[in-house]
Amino acid sequence: MQTITAIGLDIAKSVFRVHGVDAGGQIVIRRQLKRRFVLAFFEKLPPCLVGIEACASSHHWSRELQALGHTVRLMPPAYVKPYVKRQKNDSTDAEAICEAVRRPNMRFVPTKTVEQQSCLMLHRVRHLFIRQQTVVINSIRAYLAEFGIIAPVGRRGVEQLLEVVADRADHRLPEIARACVAALGSQLRALKAQILEFDRRIIVWHRSSATSKRLDAIPGVGPALATALVASVADARAFRSGRDFSAWVGLVPKQNSSGGKDRLGSKAGRSLFAQPVHGWRARRDPLCQNPWHRASALAHGAAGAATGQGRCHRARQQARQDGLGDDGEGRTLQ
Repeated sequence: MQTITAIGLDIAKSVFRVHGVDAGGQIVIRRQLKRRFVLAFFEKLPPCLVGIEACASSHHWSRELQALGHTVRLMPPAYVKPYVKRQKNDSTDAEAICEAVRRPNMRFVPTKTVEQQSCLMLHRVRHLFIRQQTVVINSIRAYLAEFGIIAPVGRRGVEQLLEVVADRADHRLPEIARACVAALGSQLRALKAQILEFDRRIIVWHRSSATSKRLDAIPGVGPALATALVASVADARAFRSGRDFSAWVGLVPKQNSSGGKDRLGSKAGRSLFAQPVHGWRARRDPLCQNPWHRASALAHGAAGAATGQGRCHRARQQARQDGLGDDGEGRTLQ
């Protein structure tokens, strides 16, 4: 049997696909593995390069295979997709992963540690509870509004509504409705207590991490943001510069390779990081001297790339070549 140098592993819940090649790129093995046989299979193989898409449970399998001596590389699924040759299925996915992991210019995702994943889960669950808290608050307000009971916006307003529910002497609320809203109130108090507990755990994790404490020293960065960054970014050296990191966060314009138009990566970037509009529109349109209009024009591809404007511009160029002029408003003159 030829020596396997690279393997594409398509992970799943129960059934995994393996695609292995030798140093010359020839297919050595194509196999389907059930979950309980995955580690036993890789234990028998000599150390090799293993590619996995960075998706659910990929960091767990990366740590497990690295413990067996293999070199594991995680890749964003979007970077693997161009290597899928035909109809997408588990077998072709494994082949595409094996092809992509051997590319010299491929960008990889660093493997997160157990501590980083735990902290990231803490943030995700806390965020889930906050969303559930909002749903419960909106439900309480909506249900009581059906009986004409309202309160001011804010935390104090919800507490006033729950006081009305707890007051048995208030006959505006029927007993069945009172019981339902009281149950929502109990759920709301439980959610608030759990969110406070998660806040305490985040502070404890923050104080135990030297990197998080260094980030906390930056103006505008607190323990929540610092711990989220440390948990999300396994290795900051994966970014070539601060601009690359900002683009990953979504704070600077991204380039659309299909048309060259600037596409802003976030709502914040749309107003704060808009680039000036260049070309004939920026010179001729006084509205584009306003940075807000520049950002709007940029977001809609107005830098000569929009089809309508491009046609008008090309028409004027052709008119000039034919010996015609224009009056500054796009109307040709003899």
